[in-house]
Amino acid sequence: MRNLKKKKITQLFYTFLFFFFYFSPPSLSFPGTLCRTKPTDLVFVIDSSRSVRPHEFEKVKVFMSRVIEGLDVGPNSTRVGVINYASAVKNEFSLKTYQTKAGLLQAVRRIEPLSTGTMTGLAIQFAISRAFSDSEGARVRSPNFNKVAIVVTDGRPQDGVQDVSARARAAGIEIFAIGVGRVDMHTLRQIASEPSDDHVDYVESYSVIEKLTHKFQEAFCVVSDLCATGDHDCEQICISTPGAYKCACKEGFTLNSDGKTCSACSGGSGSALDLVFLIDGSKSVRPENFELVKKFINQIVDSLEVSDKQAQVGLVQYSSSVRQEFPLGQFKNKKDIKAAVKKMAYMEKGTMTGQALKYLIDSSFSIINGARPGVPKVGVVFTDGRSQDYITDAAKKAKDLGFRMFAVGVGNAVEDELREIASEPVAEHYFYTADFRTISKIGKKLQMKICIEEDPCECKSIVKFQTKVEDLINSLQQKYILRKRVPAPE
Repeated sequence: MRNLKKKKITQLFYTFLFFFFYFSPPSLSFPGTLCRTKPTDLVFVIDSSRSVRPHEFEKVKVFMSRVIEGLDVGPNSTRVGVINYASAVKNEFSLKTYQTKAGLLQAVRRIEPLSTGTMTGLAIQFAISRAFSDSEGARVRSPNFNKVAIVVTDGRPQDGVQDVSARARAAGIEIFAIGVGRVDMHTLRQIASEPSDDHVDYVESYSVIEKLTHKFQEAFCVVSDLCATGDHDCEQICISTPGAYKCACKEGFTLNSDGKTCSACSGGSGSALDLVFLIDGSKSVRPENFELVKKFINQIVDSLEVSDKQAQVGLVQYSSSVRQEFPLGQFKNKKDIKAAVKKMAYMEKGTMTGQALKYLIDSSFSIINGARPGVPKVGVVFTDGRSQDYITDAAKKAKDLGFRMFAVGVGNAVEDELREIASEPVAEHYFYTADFRTISKIGKKLQMKICIEEDPCECKSIVKFQTKVEDLINSLQQKYILRKRVPAPE
């Protein structure tokens, strides 16, 4: 009880500090990075002529994915299309085709090079007449929307680009030209919008094209109310301030020293949960990425209070078969869990997600495997590809049994399968990224969503202290309001 009192006092103290800084003058604020993408019709025009080798084309796809990951994607925000060209032009997908970031990222991964000539002018003409047309999902020209084309090429075009690029710019399309290797720089300047210094980029090889990602994220950036748009770094609560924002935490959590994240699952009977990871160990994951998956698991474990009365963690790996790495409750502290995760051997076979879900239902959450009656059950399913068996019945049964299911997809994971696995509301329970290297960002989001908040403490001394803090906060609020609204005496 003494430790619980101390913990509650600490939480209330941080609450006091938060209100103190929130209602203090702007000089004491902690500004965040203000960046949200303005609603844009964005079309990538990608050279896949024979001079672009397959592994280099993969680098272009990674570049596109990184730019897309920084956008606000949606029918009323940013829409994305891709034109693939060589001697001919292929419309990979239109501005109206995908309305979610996950759908776009998976579509980009499926693009294949055409491997013939280099008809850049023809591709730009296609963008004017087709890609940016109403029928393909482009919006009416307006100051509220940007129309942007990003042209990527590594050679001299076999047709003219100057006149057609001028027509595109006259139609209100802002053109960025990216050249790679032995590209003709004069051609890039003919394509790009003015000022050319801002719209022409060159990289010596496809292996470093990713370094341009940040430039384009900044190019699409506008100042906005990030708390309203959700584009901020706060883990739990974002509070808007003039020209900036501050982060705060929910009751039962405290703000960490980074000013963004919160210490989660701080203890108490309310934070008990049985958590099982269901991890894809198929051969498509690859050994180096499997190590990143282990770090992802331990990132979540770090946010838990592990004990017999609080969080228990189990781990199951699946490929063509299912293997329980360790059951719920086998390890009583975070250190031992993390050590066991690091020792996990990679199975490296197929992808039987349905079989793994059935194992989760029949075995992982059974009492014989350490599950506790009446304790919330949480499953985190991680996969990088399409299941080779049927998942619908097992996915439905898991949710019908009251298990809270999170679905995490990487690379070639199928969005429809992730949604089928995820609990309601689906948007809060499934995550996707194109690159294993970015799964730590998903880990941060899961840390907040998995944890169960504890019940408020009913100890009289804590309640008394809380009342005093609330009175002081109210006093600070009143002083702040008076200071801002009452004119100073002359």
